[in-house]
Amino acid sequence: MQFDHDLQSIQEVRDIIRRAKTAQKQIAEYSQPQIDGIIKAIAEDCAANAERLAKMAVQETGFGVWQDKVLKNMLGSKMTYAYCKDMKTVGIISEDPAAGIFEVAVPMGIIAALIPSTNPTSTTMYKAIISLKAGNAVVFSPHPGAKECILETVRIIQAAAAKAGAPEHIVQSISLTTMEATSTLMRHPDIGLILATGGEAMVHAAYSSGNPAIGVGPGNGPAFIERSANIPLAVSRIFDSKTFDNGTICSSEQSIVTESCIKDKVVAEVRAQGGYFLSPEESERLGKLLLRANGTMNPQIVGKSAGTLADMAGIPVSPGTRVLVSEQTTVSCKNPYSREKLCPILAFYTEDGWESACLRCIEILNNEGIGHTMTIHSENDAVIREFALKKPISRLLVNTPAALGGVGATTALAPALTLGCGAVGGSATSDNVTPLNLINIRRIAQGVRELADLRGQGEAVAAPPQQETAGITKAEIAAITKAVMEKLNIH
Repeated sequence: MQFDHDLQSIQEVRDIIRRAKTAQKQIAEYSQPQIDGIIKAIAEDCAANAERLAKMAVQETGFGVWQDKVLKNMLGSKMTYAYCKDMKTVGIISEDPAAGIFEVAVPMGIIAALIPSTNPTSTTMYKAIISLKAGNAVVFSPHPGAKECILETVRIIQAAAAKAGAPEHIVQSISLTTMEATSTLMRHPDIGLILATGGEAMVHAAYSSGNPAIGVGPGNGPAFIERSANIPLAVSRIFDSKTFDNGTICSSEQSIVTESCIKDKVVAEVRAQGGYFLSPEESERLGKLLLRANGTMNPQIVGKSAGTLADMAGIPVSPGTRVLVSEQTTVSCKNPYSREKLCPILAFYTEDGWESACLRCIEILNNEGIGHTMTIHSENDAVIREFALKKPISRLLVNTPAALGGVGATTALAPALTLGCGAVGGSATSDNVTPLNLINIRRIAQGVRELADLRGQGEAVAAPPQQETAGITKAEIAAITKAVMEKLNIH
């Protein structure tokens, strides 16, 4: 009997989860050194294949720059391993003898790892390492547009894990990619946690699945250039970030916001470093390419160079153009320049002072990307502190390229390709997600006081130390206190 493709994909998921459940029970018995040996082997083999997988990803998806994807692959493998290799994630992970408490790491079970097309190979490496480090099995759901490079990455991970002694089927992937398969994976009762990195609709589906989930929605981070900033360096950092892998990292800058007193200097520097300011007519023409009729980002623009985007819109630009810049005065869901643009396009806003710029940045974030990331370029600690206190974000990056700073490459943040957006962004965490987000903690607490001690404390608090107070004896006060406690049903 020949089954329909969607039915076959559903059955594949059920079979995968059954095998993953068995494998996870086995790895749950492994020691910390055994686990660490497995993730080390995975990181090393992924790093050894970083260039080949980067080229595969660009060829298959048409997104980004393979040289930059090599760096992403190194972040998803060796940098992730280096950050988490000394973490305690197995057995007893902390003890406080004085308090009579110790903590035990408990794996979540099976991690459902949804992989986007923008960072396909690096995200697969990263999620495999953090999942196994926490003692979990992992099942990947590849984006259909990046299926082959993801599956090849999974094969490398599987071989490395097996070589290091991991249980068979501890790492698996859906090969029949359908919406029904992904939905079955996310809703399966044996899934411990969903790690959802991708589009807003997919993240919403993960949170609606009935299983625990950590999801990451869109970024839309503004970059504020404050008057005290080193302007050439600030523009250089923003352009390095926005052109890195052609803007496919969600923490990358989407707008420049600056002050009117330095606008001319910033504009001159933007032009000097390869920025092309679009005319109003050109902005309108390009803007029609950025969003689809349903208000979502047009996938045809994702990961394309500035020159390619200009050609698509029929805008003549010089060969050295790195970023297309559109001067804007409004923010709305219908203004494509105030939305997330995973390509080298920036909006440009001018405000009278940092207070007004602060409000503009909040407006941009509330429009899209709330809870995610933004950047400030400034040498004024007071202004930086004010931005830190007021912005509805999980990461404020200071004097660094946002694309690389947000994922922990140019900052001391945890290396991560899943960046939590906090409660304000509809996410379960505001962390750069690490293995510690993929374990539960069982707390063992010894008794340190008895009920009689608690009652005695209550009476001691209620009864003043004086023998007599306003003619009432200590014994009378104790009797009144006891009567009141009984009346209030306090025992």
